[in-house]
Parts: sequence; structure tokens; C-alpha cells
Amino acid sequence: METMEKGTELAVCVFSDEEALLTPRKIYQILPDETAARSDYVRVIDDEGEDYLYPKKYFVFVSVPGQMATEIFQG
Repeated sequence: METMEKGTELAVCVFSDEEALLTPRKIYQILPDETAARSDYVRVIDDEGEDYLYPKKYFVFVSVPGQMATEIFQG
């Protein structure tokens, strides 16, 4: 996996109606999407590895340094 950008935003899933695509208590990478944000949605890399829009209410958001984010997703 390539190194993530400095200050990568991550989110912990706290609820999901999409159990096949999002796992509660799992950390997900958030991608910038201003249009989605205006509608209370976020673009997330889901369990299938695809970016998709989900309601913000499904997540708690965390900002971490780039290197720490890389380590989280490498295992």
C-alpha cells in the first residue's frame, strides 16, 4: 500500500444498514467529497475496496498523521 497523505481522515463505523459493506468498529479511510459533505454523506473505502457514499451518522471521525494511517491499514 502506498503511503497516505499527511493528516489522513479516518472514521470508525459505529452503525451500518449495509452490513455486507461496512463492519461496525472497523476503521475506514475517508475520501474528500465536498458535494457529499453538503448532503451529510461521506465517501468511504468500504469492505469491498470500493469508494461509496454513506451517511455521516454511520461514523465517528478521526484525523491521524499520514504514517500512522499507513500503519493502521497495513495491519
